[in-house]
Formats: sequence, structure tokens, C-alpha cells
Amino acid sequence: MKILVKTFTDTLTGTFSYIVYSEGRRECAVIDPVLGYDFRSGKTNTKGADDILAFVMSHGLVVTWLLETHMHADHLSSSAYLRSKVGGKIAASEKVKSVQAVFGKIYNFEPQYYKAEGLFDYFFREDEQFEIAGMPAIALYVPGHTPADVAYVVNNEAAFVGDTLFAPDLGTARCDFPGGDAKQLYASAQRILALPAETQLYLCHDYPPEGRERQSVVSVLDQRSKNIHIRHGVDMATFVKVRESRDATLAMPNLLLPSLQVNIRAGVLPEPANNGKRYLRIPLNEE
Repeated sequence: MKILVKTFTDTLTGTFSYIVYSEGRRECAVIDPVLGYDFRSGKTNTKGADDILAFVMSHGLVVTWLLETHMHADHLSSSAYLRSKVGGKIAASEKVKSVQAVFGKIYNFEPQYYKAEGLFDYFFREDEQFEIAGMPAIALYVPGHTPADVAYVVNNEAAFVGDTLFAPDLGTARCDFPGGDAKQLYASAQRILALPAETQLYLCHDYPPEGRERQSVVSVLDQRSKNIHIRHGVDMATFVKVRESRDATLAMPNLLLPSLQVNIRAGVLPEPANNGKRYLRIPLNEE
């Protein structure tokens, strides 16, 4: 059975979303779909999600999984919107529960905000096996960027790695969010790089330097030989020093505060207030 992958790009946030399906089967999975959000006006839009829906409908596909690789800090998830249109189970790592608890405190949310019915449908246990469109898949735990990062390895030929690895000339993801850890990221990257050399790694983001086109997929072999942070021969101590030095220079993502309070609810927007309007919380002077 051959894996088929359709890639969608949100140019504003540099995010890749994917539909994963196979020949001769109608089932499919959607990975890391984006809900458009303009932080200046506070307005959301479903343009990217509707492009995904159009492909699903035109190809006669049935969405069984809506998979999140982690709780994104740079865009809002459209998984809940897609579920409302075509069904499917919203799933992520079981470690999402720890991320919910941390950010629940930051935003001063009651637990019901992120534990309510109708949010996530399923949490994968560590390295749990499951199926996408008749193909074997595994939810490979790869913490470090956040505690809840997971790479979805499908059909022993492709892995959807979230933010753990970027294109070789950009290296790896930051580790300075709550619960992030550079040593864990190093170990997680080694798990991914231990996959067969020909395995195709589908990235969640790319921020290409001038003169290079955006790149959504790279082989394990290329990461082993070319990744500026984690290529063959780089030991943990060297990686941690480089990663932590780099993180100290990075600004917070523009959409971190709006994104996380939506994403810990599986992309379900906050309930309307007594005036019928929905509101996001922005903590002031947060360290």
C-alpha cells in the first residue's frame, strides 16, 4: 500500500498541513491544520481549512483522524472546525494534559476550560500503534520543543515530525517554552534520525533564507548529514550549548498568547460571554 500526501502551506505563519491517504482507500488523516487569525483585528478565518475540505470532498475522502503534533505556539488549530464539517477524531499526545495544566495556570483558567467535553477525542500513549487509511502508524513521542511533541510515523516510509526538526539549514526547534528541554530534544532527534535513511520527514514549518524556496519534506539521510544543529557527529553537550544560546536570542512568537489558549482546547474557541461575544485572555507583564 502506497502512502499519498497532499501538502498545504499557510504562508503567513510558515506552517505546513498535510492530508495523508493511500491508494484504493477512502480514509485519511489531516495533520496540523491551521485556523487563520489576524491578531490586529482579532478575526479568525477558515481559508486554509476550507482548502483542505475542498481536497477531501473532491477526492471522496473520509477523515478519520485530525492529528496534532504538539500544542502550537505560532498558529491556531482548525481541527475543531474541520471536525464540525467532516468528522474525525482530534488526537494528540497524552502529554498534552501537562501542557494544559501549565498554561491553564498562566491564563488563570478553571480546569473545565481545557477538560470540557467535546475537546480532544483521543490521547495517544507513548509510541502507541494505530492505523491511517489501512497503513500502520505509530505516535512516536519526541519531547523537547514541548513535553507533548509527537512524530507520526506512517507505513514505515514517512514521518510527520512537527517542530522537532526543521530544514537542514535551519536546524531544530527552540526549547525555551514551558516544559521544553534541549537534552530531551537531542534524544528525540536521535529517535527520528534512527529511522531508515530513505524515510521522508514532513516538516511543520519552514522559514527559508533569501534565495531558497520553502521546503516541506527532507529525508532522514539529508538530516543526518546536513542539519546544522544535529548532524552526525554532534554530541549532546555541543547541541545543548548551541540550542540554548540560540534560544536566548529569540523573541516570543507573535501568536503565542492567542494560540495556546485555543490549542489546549483542540482548536475549540472559547465559549461566548454573556454578551454573545468570544474573548481571548492576554496576561500582562508575564515573565
